[in-house]
Amino acid sequence: MSESRRAPFPFNPYDNLPELPTFTVTSTDVSDGVPVPAAVSSKAFGVPGGEDLSPQLAWSGFPAETKSFAVTCYDPDAPTASGFWHWAVADIPVSVTELATGAGTPGSDALPKGALTLGNSAGFPGFVGCAPPAGHGPHRYFFVVHAVDVESLGLDAGTRAEVLGFNLFFHTLARAYVVPTFEVAAA
Repeated sequence: MSESRRAPFPFNPYDNLPELPTFTVTSTDVSDGVPVPAAVSSKAFGVPGGEDLSPQLAWSGFPAETKSFAVTCYDPDAPTASGFWHWAVADIPVSVTELATGAGTPGSDALPKGALTLGNSAGFPGFVGCAPPAGHGPHRYFFVVHAVDVESLGLDAGTRAEVLGFNLFFHTLARAYVVPTFEVAAA
């Protein structure tokens, strides 16, 4: 594979969307430009040490008009034309400003009442950990908190992450993100 086709690719997927205000998002588990801990990688895709454990996220400084939040995790460096959605949660109540480690992990009951977990690109609702193809280079994982202008986006449990993204185009007041990385060495 040529170097020009290895991740990370030279773009930010949010640069193609309308520019929005930002606010603060932090995590005790992941940091900008730093590889994720093994637990945040994917057991479902066979990454050694992977637990598909969603990271802790906390946010503040969002617009006063915010009525709910959505949280997504997207890998724009996946070798597909559409990237890879690792996590999508809509309708998080505005009173909630933190998700605990593992809140998005399938089977967890740690998401707040009213929050809706949507299907990821692996085909199930919940968080699927980082698992880029071996030797493809470091992938970026955009963990994004979206401040939303409605209490509910009116989606149902069968909705996929891509559809949430389309709805967020019309309803996001501000967004904030943290972008860790992960890479699997070539065999």
